[in-house]
Amino acid sequence: MRAQLIAGDGPLARVRPIAVFVVVIALFLTGVLVSGLIGAVLLGLLAAGVGVLLATTWSVLRPNERLLRVLVLGILIAVAIIQLR
Repeated sequence: MRAQLIAGDGPLARVRPIAVFVVVIALFLTGVLVSGLIGAVLLGLLAAGVGVLLATTWSVLRPNERLLRVLVLGILIAVAIIQLR
């Protein structure tokens, strides 16, 4: 059995971490390689997912973890904006 990062039995508790990793990498690479509006939308969807996860886990994160995740979210949003050019 694998240990849960956060206690709960929601829909994400049953998803394998490797599947999430593969989907995130695929979305990011596709968003970066496909320029223009489509790439920006894909990166925006990824940023929205990261934002939702950050908001949900905010209360259990330490301040340095919060800072790092907000930084990653900001970089992702910046890359999405750059894709629009």
